[in-house]
Order: sequence, then C-alpha cells, then structure tokens
Amino acid sequence: MTQTENTLAAAKDVLRKQALARRAAMDPTHRIEGSLALVDAVDRLPIPEGAIVSGFWPIRDEIDPRPLLDRLRASGHRLCLPVVSEPHLIFRELTRETVLVPAGFGTTVPDAASPELRPDVLLMPLAAFDKAGNRIGYGKGHYDTAIAALEKDGPVTCIGLAFQVQEVDHVPAEPHDKPLDGILTENGYRSFPTPGPEPLREAE
Repeated sequence: MTQTENTLAAAKDVLRKQALARRAAMDPTHRIEGSLALVDAVDRLPIPEGAIVSGFWPIRDEIDPRPLLDRLRASGHRLCLPVVSEPHLIFRELTRETVLVPAGFGTTVPDAASPELRPDVLLMPLAAFDKAGNRIGYGKGHYDTAIAALEKDGPVTCIGLAFQVQEVDHVPAEPHDKPLDGILTENGYRSFPTPGPEPLREAE
C-alpha cells in the first residue's frame, strides 16, 4: 500500500470500530424492532419485478434482513445468499427447502447442492455509511470484488442494510470504491444520486 492508501485504511478502521460499537450498544428490543421495520419500506426499494435478490444471513448484532427477504419472496422474487469462494463471492439460491450449513464468521449459507444465481440486486451488510452513499465494509473486500465481477455481465443495484446509528459524517472513499445506490435503515429507504461527470473548468 502507498502512504495515502494506508492513511485512508486507518481512517476507515477508526470509523468502522466506532460505528460497530454504537451498533453493539443498541437495546436488543430496538434491534429487533428495527429489523422488522425494514419491511415497511419494501415498496420504495428500486427492485424491478422478478429481479433476483441477494440478501445475507445476519451475524452478531447486524440488522436482520430475513423478514424483508420473506416479503420479497412472497412478492415473487428469487432469493440467494453470498458464499465466500475464490476468486470472489458466489451466490446460491435460497428457498424454503434450501439446506443451510454453517460457514465462517458465524454465518450460514446454502449448501453446495443449491444452484448458483446471478443477482440483480445486492442487499448488503456494512459497518458504516455516509450521506453520499459511501460504505465501509468489514475490511475483507468480499463485496468489492464480487460487484466488480457481477458488473462485467451488466448493472447490479447495491442497497446497504444497517441501523441508523451506523451513519458517519464522511467516509474517506477511494477512487475504486463503488457507492451504494441506496441505504435502508429502520427509519426508511434513502436513495443516493449517481455521481455525474466532473464539470469542465474554463481556461484561466
């Protein structure tokens, strides 16, 4: 890493730890109610009819997307979950009949018999986010590499799922960081504008 990259990584790590500490300190009842509240915003999510949606199986004190996923399934969407693989995440189908097996970091994934899908929409866990849609993950880079691979076959909509206490003033984003299309918290859904090209400057 260059000195600049090291500085940005260190700044992100501080913000990550602070946001995760706030999340961990939440009242358990608030955490449950906040997870259930995600369903209230389902009609505002930019998910096309019939889209394949990737969720995630919550670990530790993450917001729980499973009530939302159940509503999306009832609306006719095919669901999948990420599975850590090389060279990047793969996504296996999730149905009521799917056999789930334990995986690393305390999470749960569909077993190897579940077919791979190419999601149109990623509902993503995160450590922190800001008002511009920049996110801080858990430092492993799994989603960054997966998004880059998925976009080779077409666009993918990225929606972060988090509690409101995980918002920070500013994420020191790097040029390769892909901002979220939107964030869904217990307070509702917020979309982020797509950055446009830099304006031309008049010659001095």
